[in-house]
Amino acid sequence: MSLIIFTSAQRLRSVCRLQRIHGHMMSSKAGSEVLFEKVGKAGVITLNRPKALNALTLNMIRHIYPQLKKWDKNSETDVVIIKGAGEKAFCAGGDIRAIAEAGKAGDSLSQVFFREEYILNNTIGTYQKPYVALINGITMGGGVGLSVHGQFRVATEKTLFAMPETGIGLFPDVGGGYFLPRLQGKLGLFLALTGFRLKGRDVQRVGVATHFVQSEKIESLEKDLVDLKSPSISDVAQLLDSYQEQSHLDAEKPFVLQEQTEAIDRLFSAGSVEEIVENLKKDGSAFALKQAETLVKMSPTSLKLTFRQIEEGARMSMQEVFMMEYRLSQACMNGHDFYEGVRAVLIDKDQSPKWKPSTLAGVSVQFVDKCFSSLGERDLKL
Repeated sequence: MSLIIFTSAQRLRSVCRLQRIHGHMMSSKAGSEVLFEKVGKAGVITLNRPKALNALTLNMIRHIYPQLKKWDKNSETDVVIIKGAGEKAFCAGGDIRAIAEAGKAGDSLSQVFFREEYILNNTIGTYQKPYVALINGITMGGGVGLSVHGQFRVATEKTLFAMPETGIGLFPDVGGGYFLPRLQGKLGLFLALTGFRLKGRDVQRVGVATHFVQSEKIESLEKDLVDLKSPSISDVAQLLDSYQEQSHLDAEKPFVLQEQTEAIDRLFSAGSVEEIVENLKKDGSAFALKQAETLVKMSPTSLKLTFRQIEEGARMSMQEVFMMEYRLSQACMNGHDFYEGVRAVLIDKDQSPKWKPSTLAGVSVQFVDKCFSSLGERDLKL
């Protein structure tokens, strides 16, 4: 009590901030932030923060992980379904603001969140039972981590996918270094650097989703999934295929990047981010100039980390990618741009981040190397 009376207003603010952060870590609300139901032989997970677009908190991770482990061992559970509450989002990402506050205050959340999130992502990627993510609505960042590594991802016309991290001084994590370079051509690198948004059927066309089903059929699909008797992975695939065949919405609409695919492959085939920017400017087409304009707004540090992440991730196992990304997450927590990006985009919302360094040339090879180097005892262990 006396401590608060005699310290400055700044110290008081810091104490309040730490209380909020620890609330994020320990809140008893977690039980209602994510719901678990056993329906027949199906385990159903509902991300239940619709007002926050189901943004992922550490509490939610700490509930989902043991539940998945339990269902994996339980002979009474044959299939796992994960979905988001509300009409707008599956999951719009991790609770970035809380992580930024923690990092600024020197709190362990900025280490613990990424560690436990990536362990959960890896669990989903190695899950033995059919895992079906119904990605109806906004699916970005942390929401991609909860879905893309699972065997089945069902998009609808409401799905909006993006990895927008370079715009907030981060990088496309949650295994982005694994799934993005495995998309066709240079599409993954393009999505990673620019944060380009894909909608609806296009999310399935590029392979981020495995199926496309109209949103009006999702409730019926979920019921049929739950009713499957001891389904194998191929039984689930067959059911999803049949629903996709009945979903004709937007089938005649061409892929949004159909006319730019060749240009993306050509312009993003480069040895560095600087070379990509040069290619875009030289090309001079409206599409190329728009991408160059987008890249200029992104954190130069994030762009260079992301370029190398995608390049190295193409040759790595999923587990190696998560270890690499944990190192990068901690480099970002110890840097400047992540906090500045969160301030500009989420707090002050002035959309004018002041990146340091402010140019690609200012980000040295030595600095990038350091971000990828081992953390020793603090490295992620899977």
